[in-house]
Amino acid sequence: MEVGPTGAQFGGGRHASDYARDFDGAEIVRRCVAAKAEYLVIWVRDGDFTFHDSKRVPRPVGLGNRDVLRQAADEARRHRLPLIAYCQLQYPSHELREHPEWKMRQADGKPIDSLVCFNSPYTNAVKELLTEMTAYGLAGFHLDMVDQGFGPPHGCWCRHCEERFRAEHGRPMPKGVEWGSEDWDRMLRFRYATSDRFEKMLTEHIRGLDPRATVDFNYHGNPPFSWEVGQTPVAHAGNGDFVTGEAGLWAFGALSASFNAEWYRAATPGKPFQVAVQRGVRMYHDQTTRPLHDMRWEMSTLLAHGAFVTMIDKTAYDGRLDPVAYDRIGELLGEAREKRREFGHRPVRDVGLYFSVRSRDGVGRDKPAPWFQGIQGAHKACVYEHLGFGFLFDENLTSEGLGRFPVVCLPNVGILSEREVALLRRYVEDGGNLVITGHGGQFDPQGRPLANANLESLIGAKAIGRLGTSDNWVRLPEGSGAAALAAGIRTGWPFLVQGPATVYEPSTARAIGDLMDSHRGALVNPGGYNADWPLSPRQVVGPAVLVNTVGKGTVVTMAASPDVATAGEHHVVEARRLLANALRHLHPAPRVRIEAPANVEAVVTDDPATRTLRVHFIAYNATPQTTPVKERPYVLPGLIEDRPMFRAAIVLRDGLKGVTAWNPGTVLKKRGNRVEVTVEDIHEVIRFRY
Repeated sequence: MEVGPTGAQFGGGRHASDYARDFDGAEIVRRCVAAKAEYLVIWVRDGDFTFHDSKRVPRPVGLGNRDVLRQAADEARRHRLPLIAYCQLQYPSHELREHPEWKMRQADGKPIDSLVCFNSPYTNAVKELLTEMTAYGLAGFHLDMVDQGFGPPHGCWCRHCEERFRAEHGRPMPKGVEWGSEDWDRMLRFRYATSDRFEKMLTEHIRGLDPRATVDFNYHGNPPFSWEVGQTPVAHAGNGDFVTGEAGLWAFGALSASFNAEWYRAATPGKPFQVAVQRGVRMYHDQTTRPLHDMRWEMSTLLAHGAFVTMIDKTAYDGRLDPVAYDRIGELLGEAREKRREFGHRPVRDVGLYFSVRSRDGVGRDKPAPWFQGIQGAHKACVYEHLGFGFLFDENLTSEGLGRFPVVCLPNVGILSEREVALLRRYVEDGGNLVITGHGGQFDPQGRPLANANLESLIGAKAIGRLGTSDNWVRLPEGSGAAALAAGIRTGWPFLVQGPATVYEPSTARAIGDLMDSHRGALVNPGGYNADWPLSPRQVVGPAVLVNTVGKGTVVTMAASPDVATAGEHHVVEARRLLANALRHLHPAPRVRIEAPANVEAVVTDDPATRTLRVHFIAYNATPQTTPVKERPYVLPGLIEDRPMFRAAIVLRDGLKGVTAWNPGTVLKKRGNRVEVTVEDIHEVIRFRY
């Protein structure tokens, strides 16, 4: 559990006298113990206030002389409950009012009032606060968050950064955001190094105070966060004892739970990884409580993917706790404890999804959301099609990492170094399989177009052009040559695959189907005509799919971007199936094959010590919603109120000795190596002995 007051960040130091008046550390501990929590993260410091006896930051006036951290620490010791202090790092409103010289500055010198520079003396202020808190005998610290802003205006060009940049790079900082230049590349590296250095410095400081105390940072190296935040996927995930990130259905979507859990696993191989969820419906600081099944779906998804989970509760404005929330959380955490032995086993994977931070920065640049759709859509396709997935990163790529996946997918990875290409070639030559989409390998490290794409020899074709439009279409031919790719897709029929596309001229690759542009290509002003909506197909401009044999492996290249389309505004089922068909074509005999509805996620894990495979089924069963009052047509997802009923089938490749289900009401029918199940619940675990 993590418990903190609500409303602190909205007041700017001007709060009513009853703010956090009833925020009681001892009562919070007792409620969390009753709700079966295994540790407590207690909110100690936010932007304006602290909730302990501090010489640096004031307490809310409503607390009087009460020390909430002391209350919590004393009560936690009585219950042997590990206590972790939440300490906000960014948006330190109190310090910035006292020290405006610590503010980040834009390139024109104007201060960014809400952001603090991590190269300023603010670092010493944070150390002093952490030293004060350590004296309470804590189990650890949750530090939130080392970000450099989530959007414009961008910093930091302050005096401290100017001096450090010149010392490190021997030249002045660039005059501003200069995409495609080597100076801006240096600036990006400087920003990442700043966050990395700040995190390591705080970790080292805490280690010096108490070597037993854990340290974790709120992480933002994953989509939808980009260069603006100042973090990269791997480097900034490993600076604590474990990485902590957020799911957040309301902020990141229902697919963020499995995406983030597997992302954090890949970014910190071999370490535990934590995901924070919340009991509120809309955002952290609302005073609503989700239905139990809604929370069960999210927590079950995260636990099945190997994460450990913190449930966040924001108190009422005056600090009181919601008893209904704690009743539901108690049921939720009780179920998680009861099922503990079903979680944490080795994932069984079909495909590795490749993420390039270099492409994020060089291709996505200051509009990364459209580029993120490639990796997000590839993940969505895997979940809907019940393909086991994991992530691979350019930061820590190795041959061993590639070799763990029968298929690797490069979703619109525009920038690849010579080292990456060499590793990918060796992987394919040794029997691995590759799927390439969009503009794979077509840009240099700064995001400038290459004359010759560096994946051409793997693709078996030359990239002779990139379509300037995104409303592109694919048509698959009739006949056995395209049967595997066309499963579930009508042949001879163009379907929309919205996203980047490349016109290829095959050399050694076999071409399948047609890539078609839209009637937008015939317009005098293509971008000025109905730009938000796709136009119909016009003419064939190249092949849709290329299949190339390289050594013992195969490379399938999509001229369009079915991954981007799957996550896009105009997604169609056929685009997703095209990508899934390619993945299955390259890995036709998986260890476990799942048939289930698209709204049911399947997670397969292996416990070799007991020769047990587990298939976790987690059903997303939201209620339909009406049109919102504002920002139409965007519709918030509904809440899961009821247990769904669904059918699924599991087929094992290598033999089956026995099968059982967690829920006694689940119906099992075994036919050889195929097991058909009927489930009536949010979460079910089917165990197979092999």
